[in-house]
Amino acid sequence: MEDEAVLDRGASFLKHVCDEEEVEGHHTVYIGVHVPKSYRRRRRHRRRTSHKDRKEKVTENASDRSDAENTEEASNSILKPLISPAAERIRFILGEEDDGPAPPQLFTELDELLSVDGQEMEWKETARWIKFEEKVEKGGERWSKPHVATLSLHSLFELRTCIEKGTILLDLEANSLLQIVEMIIDSQIENGLLKADLKDMVLFTLLRKHRHQTKKSNLRTLADIGKTVSSASRLFTNTDTGSPSTPHRNLTSSSMNDISDKPDKDQLKNKFMKKLPRDAEASNVLVGEVDFLDTPFVAFVRLQQAVMLGALTEVPVPTRFLFILLGPKGKGKSYHEIGRAIATLMSDEVFHDIAYKAKDRQDLLAGIDEFLDEVIVLPPGEWDPAIRIEPPKTLPSSDKRKNIYAGGENPQMNGDTPHDGGHGGGGHAIGDELKKTGRFCGGLILDIKRKAPFFASDFYDAIHIQSLSAILFIYLGTVTNAITFGGLLGDATENMQGVLESFLGTAVSGAVFCLLAGQPLTILSSTGPVLVFERLLFNFSKDNQFDYLEFRLWIGLWSAFFCLVLVATDASFLVKYFTRFTEEGFSSLISFIFIYDAFKKMIKLAHYYPINSDYKVDYVTQYECMCMGNPGRPESNDIHPLNTTWSSLSKKECLKYGGELVGKACEYVPDITLMSFILFFGTYTCSMVLKKFKTSPFFPTTVRKLISDFAIILAILIFCCVDALVGVDTPKLIVPTEFKPTSPLRGWFVPPFGGNPWWVYLASALPALLVTILLFMDQQITAVIVNRKEHKLKKGAGYHLDLFWVAILMAVCSFMGLPWYVAATVISIAHIDSLKMETETSAPGEQPKFLGVREQRVTGVCVFLLTGLSVFMSPILKFIPMPVLYGVFLYMGVASLNGVQFMDRLQLLLMPAKHQPDLIYLRHVPLRKVHLFTFIQLLCLALLWILKSTVAAIIFPVMILALVAVRKAMDYAFSQHELSFLDDVIPEKDKKKKEDEKKKKKKKRGSLDSDVEDSDYQSNENVPSIKIPLDMMEQEPFLGDKASDSE
Repeated sequence: MEDEAVLDRGASFLKHVCDEEEVEGHHTVYIGVHVPKSYRRRRRHRRRTSHKDRKEKVTENASDRSDAENTEEASNSILKPLISPAAERIRFILGEEDDGPAPPQLFTELDELLSVDGQEMEWKETARWIKFEEKVEKGGERWSKPHVATLSLHSLFELRTCIEKGTILLDLEANSLLQIVEMIIDSQIENGLLKADLKDMVLFTLLRKHRHQTKKSNLRTLADIGKTVSSASRLFTNTDTGSPSTPHRNLTSSSMNDISDKPDKDQLKNKFMKKLPRDAEASNVLVGEVDFLDTPFVAFVRLQQAVMLGALTEVPVPTRFLFILLGPKGKGKSYHEIGRAIATLMSDEVFHDIAYKAKDRQDLLAGIDEFLDEVIVLPPGEWDPAIRIEPPKTLPSSDKRKNIYAGGENPQMNGDTPHDGGHGGGGHAIGDELKKTGRFCGGLILDIKRKAPFFASDFYDAIHIQSLSAILFIYLGTVTNAITFGGLLGDATENMQGVLESFLGTAVSGAVFCLLAGQPLTILSSTGPVLVFERLLFNFSKDNQFDYLEFRLWIGLWSAFFCLVLVATDASFLVKYFTRFTEEGFSSLISFIFIYDAFKKMIKLAHYYPINSDYKVDYVTQYECMCMGNPGRPESNDIHPLNTTWSSLSKKECLKYGGELVGKACEYVPDITLMSFILFFGTYTCSMVLKKFKTSPFFPTTVRKLISDFAIILAILIFCCVDALVGVDTPKLIVPTEFKPTSPLRGWFVPPFGGNPWWVYLASALPALLVTILLFMDQQITAVIVNRKEHKLKKGAGYHLDLFWVAILMAVCSFMGLPWYVAATVISIAHIDSLKMETETSAPGEQPKFLGVREQRVTGVCVFLLTGLSVFMSPILKFIPMPVLYGVFLYMGVASLNGVQFMDRLQLLLMPAKHQPDLIYLRHVPLRKVHLFTFIQLLCLALLWILKSTVAAIIFPVMILALVAVRKAMDYAFSQHELSFLDDVIPEKDKKKKEDEKKKKKKKRGSLDSDVEDSDYQSNENVPSIKIPLDMMEQEPFLGDKASDSE
C-alpha cells in the first residue's frame, strides 16, 4: 500500500491530550519539515490583498507552525514571535479536556511578618484580593477602597525567579498547617536549600499567630506574655544561643501560635463572607524578613484538597494555595512587592486557571510569562504610583483571552474581535425554535416539548421578593393602559366596547397567555393599530347598516384561522429575518409613542384645567366667579330646586340648571395643572433615581437592592402621599364599579348569525388578512425583542406556541365582544427589566454581573388577575392621581430605550469625533457609514410615525414588514463586515459566507504542491514531508521541555 505524506499542522491544532492507548494504536507519525523545494525569486507583481486577508494569512501561518519552529524563531529574532512558547504551553494546559467543575473563586490574603505595637513578631494581614486589591490603611484600622493593583515590573521578574528557584509542591496531601510547613521545610532541606539546624526556627516563624484586620486586640495572660517574649528574644535576637528544641516545645502555646484547624469566632462573624461564593477557596501569601536566614526561603504549594487551616485566613474558607517568602533583613519592601505580585496573579482569571491545572514548575513559569505578555507598563514620569486606580465599570471578559489558548483562536490586537462574533452587541440567536421542520405543526410540537419540562419550575422560580415588585409595577402600567385604550375604544365604537370590556379582556387574555404560552414574560395589551382598525370597522358597519359586533366576530374567526394556519406551517421561521435594524426601529417607535402619549395627556390636562397667566396679585379682589340666572328663561321649580338662589349653586349645578357663570375667575382653575406637572415629572425622576440606587454608595447592599427593585412602586406611593398632603383636587384614576357591559345594547356573548347578510361571513376574510398581518408582526417582533440573547433566557422561546394562543384568545374575545390583544413591546420590556437577576456575591469594586431574567409565569398571571379584580378595588385605586400614572408611562418609554444601539448612534450625530465614546463598531466601521446607517433608520422611523398618525395607520404592520426589505437592500450600500457590527447578518448571507470559507480552506489543504506567493513567514512555503516511525522516537514532553532544559 502506498503511503502518502501528510503535512503536520503543529501542536497548535491539538485540542486534547492523547492517552497511551491512542498512541499505541498508531504505527507512524508524520512530521512536516518546512524547507523550500528550490530557490525562488521574489515576484515583482504580487496579487493585491486586503488588510483582512493579510491578517488572516499571517495568523493562519503562525498557528500552522510547530512548537520547535516558534521556539527557534524566538531565539533567532529580537522581536517577540507571533505566538510565544509560553502561549503555546498555556494553549496546551487550558486546552485539556476536563469534565470536572470550573475552578472555584479564590480569596487571596497577604500576611506580613511584623511587630505589632512594639511587641513580638506576628503575621499581620496587610492586603486582600478577590478581583481588586484592598489595603489596610496605615494607622486607620480600616480597609482602603478596592483599586486596580499597580505592580512594579521588577517585582514580577523577581517573582519569576522565586518560582524558578524555589520549592514547588503541587497536589500536596496534608490536613493541617503544621503538617504543610514541616513538609515544605523537609523538602527544602532535602534539596539543599535550607540548613537542617534552622528547621525549628523556620517552623516557629511560620506558625506564629495571625492577626487579621477584623481583630482589635489580643488579650494574653501575664504568664503567656512572659513565655512569648523569652521565646521570641531567643529566635530573633541571638540565634546561636538556646536549645533548638525550645521553640518546638512552645508550639503548643495557643497564645503564641495558631495551628488549630477550626475557624475562630472572628472568622465566623466576618461579614466579608457575603462577598464570596459558597465554593470559594483561599490562597495565602506569607512574606517577611528574619535575621537567621542568609538566603530567601521560597515555597509555592498547591494542596490536593482545600483544607481549613484555622485562623490562617480572615474568612472561614479552605486554603488551596500557599506562597511563602522569608528572607534576610533589609529587603522588606522587595518582599512586600513580590507578595503583592503573586497575590495579583492569583486574582487574574487566566493565571488562576493555570495554577489549578499546572503539572510542574514550567507550567507556572509559562503562566507568569503569559501575564508579562499581557501586562501594560506606565512610564514613571507620567503616572504617580501612589494614585489608586478606580475599578472600571465594565471589565473585559477573560473568556476571549482563555479561548485564544484553549480553542486555538489567534490573538487579537487591542479592541479587535473576530469577524464572526456578531458585533451588533445583541440580536436573537437562530436556534431550534426558528427552524422550519417541514411537518404539520412540527414547530408547535417542538415548542410544547421544549417548554413542558420547565412548567413546574415556572411557578417555584417566582418565589422571590423581586416578583412582588414586578407584579405591582406591571399591574399599575397594565391598569393605566387598559383604562386609556378602553376609553378610546368607547369613543371610537359608541361604547360598544368600553373600559369594562377592556378590563375583562385584559384579564382573560393575559392570564391564559401567561399560564400556557411559550414565553410567559410577554405581556399582552391593546395596540394603536388595533384601535385604528376598530374605528374604521365601526364606521364602515354604521355606514352600511351592518351589525358591528357580528361583523367583527367573523373577522376575528377568520383571522384566528389564518394564524392557526401560520402555526401549522411553521411560518414563524420568518422571524429570523427580523434583524436588529427591524427590531430597533419597531421598539424605538413604540417607545416614542409612549413618551409622546404621556406628554400629550398632560397637555390635554392643562387645556382642561387652564392657568391664568395674566394673574396679578394686586388685583386679587377682582377675581371672582358667580352664577347668575338667565334673564331670557322664566324661573320655575322644574328648572332649579326650591329654597335656593343662583349664587349658592356650584359650577356644575349652575350649568345644569341653565345658569350663567360671570367673572374673571370662571374660566381658570388654579393650581391643578402646575401640581399635576409636579407629580408627573416627580414620579418619572424619582423612578429613574431609585432604579439606579443599587449602584449608590449609601446604605448596605441589601437595602439598596430592595429599594431598586421597588423603585417604581415607591415613587408612586411617595407622590400619592404628596398629592394627599397638598390637597389639590388633581384628576384621579377612575375605575368601573359595576360588572356589566358598557352599552345596554349588547350582552356578554355575540351571536354569530342573524345580524348581517350571509355573504358578509365570507367577505370578512379580506379584512381578516390585514388583521392577521397586524397580529403576526406585532406578536413576533415583540417576541424577538423579548428573546434577545442579551437577556440570557435559559428556558427557550416558543414562537409557534405564542401565536397559537394569540389565535385562540382572539376567537374567544371575538365571541365575547372584547378587544383583541397582542404582545405589547414596551410593557414586556419593562416586565423583563423588573425581573433581571444579578450576582448576589460580587467582589469589592466589581460591578454585579447580569445573570439573566427570572423566567416564570406567576408575575404575569397575578398581574392580569389583579387587573380583572380592579373593579372591586376602586375605593383604593381612586386615590392614585392620573399624572402619577402618566409619569410611569414616561418612565417605561424612556427605560425601554436604554441599551438600544440606535439611540447611541443618534447621539453620535451631535458629537465631535474626539468626544465620541470608544464603541466597538466605531473601531471597525467608517464614521460616515455609521451616520448613513443611522440616517436610513431615522428616515424609516419618521415615515412610520407619519403613517401611524394618519388614516393609513391600518397598513402600519405592512410597513413594518417593509423594513425587512429596506434592510435587505442595504446589502448593496454596506459590506457584510460593516453590517455585522451595525446589525445582524441575514441568515442566508452568513450561511453562504461560512460555506465559502470552508470551501476555500479545503482548497488550500488540497493543493499542497501548488505554487504560492512568497511571504516573510517561512511556514508559507509548501514543502515535502518526512515520514518517521514512532518506535524511533523517544517519548518526550509535549512542549519540548527536554530541549529547553538542555539549553
